[in-house]
Amino acid sequence: MNDSHLQGCIPRLRGIMPSLTSAEGRVAKYILENSQQIIHLSITELAELAQCAEATIFRLCKRLGYGGYQAFKISLASDLVEPLANIHQEITPEDSLGTIAAKVFHSNIEALQDTLKIINEDSLEQAVQALHHADRIEFYGLGGSAPVAMDAYHKFVRVGIPCIALTDPHLQVISARLLNPQSVVFGVSHSGSNKDIVESLKAAREAGAKTICLTNYSKSPVTKVSDICLISSSRESNFRSEAMASRIAQLSLIDTLFVGVSLLRKDIVLDNLQKIREVIALKRY
Repeated sequence: MNDSHLQGCIPRLRGIMPSLTSAEGRVAKYILENSQQIIHLSITELAELAQCAEATIFRLCKRLGYGGYQAFKISLASDLVEPLANIHQEITPEDSLGTIAAKVFHSNIEALQDTLKIINEDSLEQAVQALHHADRIEFYGLGGSAPVAMDAYHKFVRVGIPCIALTDPHLQVISARLLNPQSVVFGVSHSGSNKDIVESLKAAREAGAKTICLTNYSKSPVTKVSDICLISSSRESNFRSEAMASRIAQLSLIDTLFVGVSLLRKDIVLDNLQKIREVIALKRY
């Protein structure tokens, strides 16, 4: 693929922000705050405005996957022509509940669209194959990521592979260390910097298990201990953290994995779904 056609320039930039040097961070911040202006600036003009060297800008473009500044600008321009100008809006105390609902819903839609732009199909395929061939799957999440891990377990319990969701850091690291090379650990961390999740995936790796992470930041610590990395994207606004919107994108990625694995295990999944319907029916009036 021509690097100028890489989609999701802005979400890619937000995703690597925590890993940037101070000079690269200044450039990234300037770009995010002045996106419309950037497409009309030369690399020399941007370097002067961001108070950095031209080499810093070129290095940032390469880290984003572009061959150079011009390819980066073409991709950025493609992002900006989409009709998203009114989607990402700050929530204010003066907003009515109807307005708040509209902004929250639009922010969730934006998180889904941004994530779809940066999905790596090879990583998705690798994750599906790893999960499909696993003899055991363990989903790890803490804090706001715990419900995402639980949702993953709630789905994958249907595919005929022994699995569990662990939301206690001590149980995670203990269980991880006792796994084998046929097992898969799936860690969810919005920031990718949760020390407990990183240590648990590291322990799983040392036991020989395959590790998969789901995070919002492509250069975060959790990616360093993961064999397969899946990246979501979202934006933060007043009164609403980016983790709220990223949860919707992460759940959608897990749905995608579940459907992918289910298609590979179709007969087993269909049989299990019928058994589940029968037993759940007994719990309804």
